[in-house]
Amino acid sequence: MKVLAALSGGVDSAVAAARAVDAGHDVTAVHLALSSTPAALRSGARGCCSLEDARDARRAADVLGIPFYVWDVAERFGREVVDDFVAEYAAGRTPNPCIRCNERIKFAAVLDRAVALGFDAVCTGHYARLVDGSLFRAVDAGKDQSYVLAVLAPWQLARAVFPLGDTEKSQVRREAQARGLAVADKPDSHDVCFIADGDTAGWLRSHLGDQPGPIVDAASGAVVGAHDGAYAFTVGQRRGLRIGTPAADSRPRYVLDVSPVTRTVTVGSAADLDVSTVLTGAPTWCGPAPSLPVRALVQMRAHGEAVPSYVELSEDAGLRLSLDVPARGIAPGQTAALYDGDRVLGSATIERTGEVANS
Repeated sequence: MKVLAALSGGVDSAVAAARAVDAGHDVTAVHLALSSTPAALRSGARGCCSLEDARDARRAADVLGIPFYVWDVAERFGREVVDDFVAEYAAGRTPNPCIRCNERIKFAAVLDRAVALGFDAVCTGHYARLVDGSLFRAVDAGKDQSYVLAVLAPWQLARAVFPLGDTEKSQVRREAQARGLAVADKPDSHDVCFIADGDTAGWLRSHLGDQPGPIVDAASGAVVGAHDGAYAFTVGQRRGLRIGTPAADSRPRYVLDVSPVTRTVTVGSAADLDVSTVLTGAPTWCGPAPSLPVRALVQMRAHGEAVPSYVELSEDAGLRLSLDVPARGIAPGQTAALYDGDRVLGSATIERTGEVANS
């Protein structure tokens, strides 16, 4: 099989490519240039997609003895991921840029181009398993990335290769060292790759400007603070609220709602974050659509706990998720991934939450 291996410059993608070579595939490596100014991206342990990563990817390809190319996808990445990130926060929603990158770059733009060039599949270092065409969680639960892949359609999964899904991360590092890959001890990347200093609120302010507004207590309706931009807050956030008036019960306050239209951030107690119903947009199924209603596990954060739920169609062709156990801090814009045990059924974008569980 002719395989295009996406080398990010990290240890996972390098070992994945090596395993594809060992499997007898005709492997070509490609590194994605995601920025027209890569020097502005992060480096080292907090990095991803930087100049350092490009050099590490090339070295890995040299060790493996496979062809190496750099594809410039900066314009599409800027439009589909970065601009989307800004627009979502401006609308009071909480996006996951890694999901968007997988959905619109790695398994859309890159996969489309790979197929057009005659490749049969794209190989990545994601921790997930493919069994008979179905997507499953990885063996290493701490590194499982099936959540960020739950947006993929069956035809995309049919052309994907995830060689690391059955392996613990510690073993991957040992294998990289044994293969002579210099990235064996390279730290994992964290946070948002296109925000160089990790200051998401400051980065958003540089794009959206100051938009001051009130911080309002949900219980009393009183203004208890002020902010420079509602876009800097997300549901469930506790730090950085700058509340000037202590709560009546002296307990911490959390963000309950973000309204960009009125520039209002509403805060309340931890218990106020609990919800039992989640409403989503139209789902994407990773395989045949299940017959609804159905019982499923629902995961609403990349490393969040999966909650047993009753899943049914909503009135607007989305999904209504009735959670067995109340979930806390669920924000519009996040992705709800649905599982049958370890098998991924599909996903949908959260639009709003229903009744508060403790009301």
